Amino acid sequence: MSTVIVLAKAPVPGRVKTRLCPPFTPEEAAELAAAALSDSLGIAAAAAADHRLLVLDGEPDFELRLAYLDAGFIREPQVTGTLDVRIAAAFADAARLDPGPALLIGMDTPQASASVLDDALAAMTVRPGHDAAFAPAEDGGFWALGLREPAHPRTAALLLGVPMSRSDTGAVQLRRLEQAGLDVLHLPMLRDVDTADCAYAAAELAPDTAFARRLAGIDARMRSA
Repeated sequence: MSTVIVLAKAPVPGRVKTRLCPPFTPEEAAELAAAALSDSLGIAAAAAADHRLLVLDGEPDFELRLAYLDAGFIREPQVTGTLDVRIAAAFADAARLDPGPALLIGMDTPQASASVLDDALAAMTVRPGHDAAFAPAEDGGFWALGLREPAHPRTAALLLGVPMSRSDTGAVQLRRLEQAGLDVLHLPMLRDVDTADCAYAAAELAPDTAFARRLAGIDARMRSA
């Protein structure tokens, strides 16, 4: 049994994707965040996991509620705290749901694919397999993190205290896993959608996504204004 976790913020203007502003308005940044979250939910829904968990900061609007319910997600609220605390709590939520392998992704990589998630889940499910999965982001962070045994007593020590939103965040997190003696599966590096340049790069890599279509629509509005 396995679980895929999507860790996300409700797409509220002024609270999400603020680094996209400018050139985008807070409302347009929220539109792009909503599309990226829709893609992330679709990727997670298509993965061969037994359970799907949306750990959400904020309250979902009607459209988001329909999306995660239709895809079979269970929703849990994010705890208050720094990102490392929220990630640790998300894995604890998954462990309460099922003690099997859990894989966490964010809402920042709409260009990801379900096949990569499947590779990670399969690698952590088979024996001997891998104890963890790690996917670096180009900015020095990570876009996916998996643990074979999220209920293990060592999990908190693997996650808590990792400095977030720094150029060495991913390196520190990976070192934690390796120093604990875990056999880590390395997943492909992707670029988070944090800035306008990142947004256009992600859309170019995945032109059939909701994110790419929403970005094209916003572009068209900007040109006609």
